[in-house]
Amino acid sequence: MKVSQKGLYALQAMMVLTRRYTQGAIRIRDIAYEENLPEKFLELILLELKNARIVESARGAKGGYRLRRAPSEIHLSEIIRLIDGPLAPFGDADQLRVLIDRDVDHSALYKVFLEVRDAAARILENTTLADLVSHEPAGSRPGAINRKTSRKKNSEPNVLPMSAGAAGHD
Repeated sequence: MKVSQKGLYALQAMMVLTRRYTQGAIRIRDIAYEENLPEKFLELILLELKNARIVESARGAKGGYRLRRAPSEIHLSEIIRLIDGPLAPFGDADQLRVLIDRDVDHSALYKVFLEVRDAAARILENTTLADLVSHEPAGSRPGAINRKTSRKKNSEPNVLPMSAGAAGHD
């Protein structure tokens, strides 16, 4: 499973909407500024989330985006699958099961991939947006950035690289 930059942006935007759930619609500009995300790209992501009926938009002076359901009803798996596709390294679980049955010589390998997919899916399917925000320390915001330095050209993105490697472990 690989979460793309677009997937990370979607999750960050959804966390803003979760933190501000009771405040009504939040403007794209405000979400982009709060998370240091590119506004035009965020617009496309939110449109995709809207078409999937995860968020809804409101027009007018108090317009913007808000969650369509309570944060406790939106699971990370739903967002990641929408933006980045299946959770498995080789398509979905059904495709892996077919490979296990058809390619006997490599079935043990595909079984491991299926176990990895199932473990990741279990975690993502049991973690909601509300869970993420409820684990934030009071008064802090993971990903909060220093606005004076965040707009520099060639600055590193405010995202940690995600890797399945086990560097440093023997």
